[in-house]
Order: sequence, then structure tokens, then C-alpha cells
Amino acid sequence: MKTVLCVGLTAVGLLAQSALAAEYPHKTVKLVTHSSPGGGTDVFLRELVKHLSPIMGVNFAVENVRGGAGAKAVAYLANSPADGSVFYGTTPSYINTSLLSKPEKTYQDLDPVVNLFQDPQIVFVRADSPYKNLKEVVEDAKKRPNQVRVAVSTPGSLDRQVMEQLKAETGTEMTIITHDGGGDVMLSVLNGTANVGIGEVAELRGQIDAGKIRLITTYTNQRLKQFPDVPTAKEQGINLVVRKFRGIAGPKGLPRDVVSAWENSIQKVLESPDFKAWYEKDALVPDYMNQEEYKKFTAEFAEGQKDFFQKYGITTD
Repeated sequence: MKTVLCVGLTAVGLLAQSALAAEYPHKTVKLVTHSSPGGGTDVFLRELVKHLSPIMGVNFAVENVRGGAGAKAVAYLANSPADGSVFYGTTPSYINTSLLSKPEKTYQDLDPVVNLFQDPQIVFVRADSPYKNLKEVVEDAKKRPNQVRVAVSTPGSLDRQVMEQLKAETGTEMTIITHDGGGDVMLSVLNGTANVGIGEVAELRGQIDAGKIRLITTYTNQRLKQFPDVPTAKEQGINLVVRKFRGIAGPKGLPRDVVSAWENSIQKVLESPDFKAWYEKDALVPDYMNQEEYKKFTAEFAEGQKDFFQKYGITTD
């Protein structure tokens, strides 16, 4: 009798879960990124959907829409139906590109949905590089103006912005090489096109573990517990702390039930043991924001970026 009861309860539970999953209006959902394959957002989204799919009862497809430093991907989303079938993996790039390039469609044409993480930025070199920390990079750049080559992702990316701040803070001139995404940045460092790269742990994990890449600095307040021997920029007398967010946005006017489904599911996936093991290993810091909080954060971040661009002479608008 107990066995039958347990089976019955299990069946009821499964039916309840199926009913909950069936509430989402689409069986297949597209997640778009401006990043190239292997870039930070590409890696993040592809790992996320492995764990999110069973929670939402949805099949996810990740699509790389490259071009215009993210402007093409934003336009793609802005022109898509606001029915819960397509979303965008957000980073500061989609705000920066909107402000600097003034494309036809901007971050304001999308609806922030939820934020998941803050993703620490790191400075890395090839394993055989003579640079042991960021201070040595700066010292070399002072001796050899424009000879130190630094790889970053898109022109509107946060890492591109940080390089402008680094040059201003240290009085140096370095050659900045932009790419379509973090995967290309890594290859640029590995093949010697660039001396130094800016990125995130997740997109570099394979090469870090293989001993091909070495981390030399983090742009965080404190050292990362995953890399306790890597100093922060602040420890080296360089006042740079970077906050890079990773979240989800959709076309303007998403139905409330769709947003609620994402809010509930993201909170669950952040507690998933397997997903947690992945993001903790790669130093991502959970920073959940619901839609209301994320909208406020996005607006404040955009205003802060405008001030930054004016301060460092990147734009005069």
C-alpha cells in the first residue's frame, strides 16, 4: 500500500510539474547574444540553458547575432515579437554601444527582465609572457608608448571602456585591438597578436586549466577566492574596480506572466547544485534582480556611463 501511495504521489507531483511547465506560452525559446562563439555571454547562455530548460519546460536555442558591436543583436530583439519566444543576453556592451554609436534601436527599445550575475573582469597573458602583473604592463607601456597591444571585445564593451580608464589613470598609451567576443580575444593573446587580454574566467577556463593562459590581475575589490594568488589592480596602486552584469532582456512590452515565469525560474536555477558548482568555479557572483530592480539598475548604469564617457573624453554629448 505504501509503495502504491508513493508512486501515486510521485505521479501527482510529476503531473503538477508538467502543468506548471506547460503554462509557459512556447515550447522553444531563442536566446540571442552579440558575442562570438566561445565569448563570455555565449558560454554563459549555453551553460544556463542546460539547467534552465527542465525548470521552465522549454527547449532553448542560443543564436549568435554578430555585428555593429552588439547593435545588430539589439535591433533583432527590438523587432521581434514580445511574446516570450526570444530574449537577449545582456552585458554593459548593449548600453555602451547604444550610447556611443547611436544606432536606430538601442537598449531603451528592450525590456530588462532579470539579472543573474556580476562577472569579475580579469587581465590575462599567455603562459610564457614576461608580465607577472598589471603594474609591469603599465611600466612597459610607459617605456614603449603604443607598443603594448591589448585585446578587448567589441568597441562598446566594458573591457574597451576599462582600457580607456586605465590609460587615463596611468598616463600611458597602449594599442587596443577590438574583437567580436571573448573567444576571439583569447585567440588573439594565444597567437601573439596581442600581449595582454581582458576577459572573464568562464570563457578562459579551458586554457587556464591547460596552462596556456595565466591570470595577472583582477578588477575586483578583493582577490577572487578561486585565484588567491592573483592580485587586484587596487593592490598594485591602480584604482580600477569593474562591475560587469549578466542578465536577460526581451522585446518591449513583454506580458507579465512571461516575466514572472522568468523571475521564478531564474531564482530556482541559481539554487541548482549543478549550476551553482559551475558558476562558483568560474567566479561568477550571483546578483539576482527582478524586472523592477533590473530596470532601475539599467537606467542608473546608463546614466553613469554617460558621465564616464564625458569625463574621459570618449564622447562630448
